[in-house]
Amino acid sequence: MTMIATNESFATAARNVFATAEASARSSFDTVERLVALNLNASRTAFEDGVAATRALLAAKTPNELVAVSASLARPSAEKALAWFHSGYEIVAQGVERAVAPFETQLSEVNKAVGTALEKAAKSAPAGSEVAVAAVQSAIAAANSAYDTMNKATRKVIQFTEANVAATTRAAVDAVSVPTATKAKKSA
Repeated sequence: MTMIATNESFATAARNVFATAEASARSSFDTVERLVALNLNASRTAFEDGVAATRALLAAKTPNELVAVSASLARPSAEKALAWFHSGYEIVAQGVERAVAPFETQLSEVNKAVGTALEKAAKSAPAGSEVAVAAVQSAIAAANSAYDTMNKATRKVIQFTEANVAATTRAAVDAVSVPTATKAKKSA
């Protein structure tokens, strides 16, 4: 009877692992689809903006008009690039979150099952093995604590990186548009 229960446990575990991998793979495909759509739309918009910019530059009749048109194009282009980068980053971050979530859930379930199995083993273990069982339980608790700490640290690094990327990109957009606008004013 124990062998049948063990086989059923392994079969259930295998089904759970497969379901987790499938959910993660589907989430990854969804993320790729969203990135492709974002890039296709960005490419289409860049093409249209390029055509419009070229027409505007060709319509300029004086060097001052040419500088003014150039100045008017710099900031919107930089802002669109910033928006594209930000959207792509969000899609990837959400995709990673959704792809990892099933594994985190499964890890939680595995930890519960291991804890239950250890409790059963401790009850049926021979006298004197309490120290070994306690050591295993302590090692599992330490591993879980290390995982939680690493997970929290990773999330903080991601938040810090997001804030720095946003600030740096905004500064770059401002740096690109300020000198160009200043040149246009001096030329006029």
